[in-house]
Amino acid sequence: MKPNPYKGRFLDLSLLQWAVPLFLGITAFVFEFIEHSLEDGLRFDLAFTSEIIIFGLMGPAIVGFIIAWMRELVNAEKRAMEEIYVLNRELEIKVAERTAALEGRNAELDQANRQLQQMDEMKSEFVSLVSHELRAPLTALNGGLEVALQTADSLPPASRRTLEAMMDESARLTQFVQTILDVSRLEAGRLTLNPGPVAVAPILHRSVEVILGTRREVKWTLPSEIPPVWADEIHYEQVIRNLLLNADKYSPSKTPIEINVQVNAGDISVEVADHGSGIPLESQEKIFERFQRGHSGESAPPGWGLGLYFARKLTEAQSGTLSLRSPLWPDHNAPGAAFTVSMPVAAGAPDEVENA
Repeated sequence: MKPNPYKGRFLDLSLLQWAVPLFLGITAFVFEFIEHSLEDGLRFDLAFTSEIIIFGLMGPAIVGFIIAWMRELVNAEKRAMEEIYVLNRELEIKVAERTAALEGRNAELDQANRQLQQMDEMKSEFVSLVSHELRAPLTALNGGLEVALQTADSLPPASRRTLEAMMDESARLTQFVQTILDVSRLEAGRLTLNPGPVAVAPILHRSVEVILGTRREVKWTLPSEIPPVWADEIHYEQVIRNLLLNADKYSPSKTPIEINVQVNAGDISVEVADHGSGIPLESQEKIFERFQRGHSGESAPPGWGLGLYFARKLTEAQSGTLSLRSPLWPDHNAPGAAFTVSMPVAAGAPDEVENA
């Protein structure tokens, strides 16, 4: 324990309180006796008596009173300093105890965090392993179903419909496994990106043709010149397709899907808008999380809640942004939603001329 720094620091005035008045009184008595003896002889008259009372008694008494008052002030300050010292020591002890407790808690949290990281790595490895193991039998199953469908005309209608349903579900499962693999690679930092200049309009038209075909109306708003974006062509197209799939899934089939492209100062924005039931404000950030969907229940379209999560992660991995606006239209029954993916412009690349 540290010694008290205030101990012995203050002057003890107890001795001075009596010594100084006594010295002054004796000095005054001696001086007055000598003075009066030398002048007219020692006579106890009024002048001598008054001077003795004033200088020999009252003066020392006043000085003693002042010293006593100063002594009380010094003692009060000393007691205050000692109390402060005690409080500081108690505070230091409490701070040391709390610091030790926090260090212990931080060590526990650090250990728990390492365990969570290990569990997350094990989860990713497990998912990746299972997905890899599923790809081989799914590939064989898809191939067998394709061969069977080539001769499906000779089968009864019920058997042909069952075969077609199996083919659709097998393709859906294959896509799910591939999505899980891509998500695992992306989260583990093992997804390979090859960025470069990418023409926007061909990506949009090809994605619409694959996802929507001619079964749904598409409204286009494209500028006459669209600079290429700096992105990975395959994964940029995958983001666009995910947004089209989402718009197609969550909006009535008879309503159009609108695609709007805007050229900004440093990026190109592609907006995919629908006329669906929209997304509530409290759910607009959650839908970008894993296994989160804007609609749930038996009437909700099929899905895994990974499309928008993967789309945002892919976009951010390419230095882009993916945002959401909803409601979009004044119709309360169909307020709609618009997802906008913005990617940086490829500097120095020639502009793309869109005549469509």
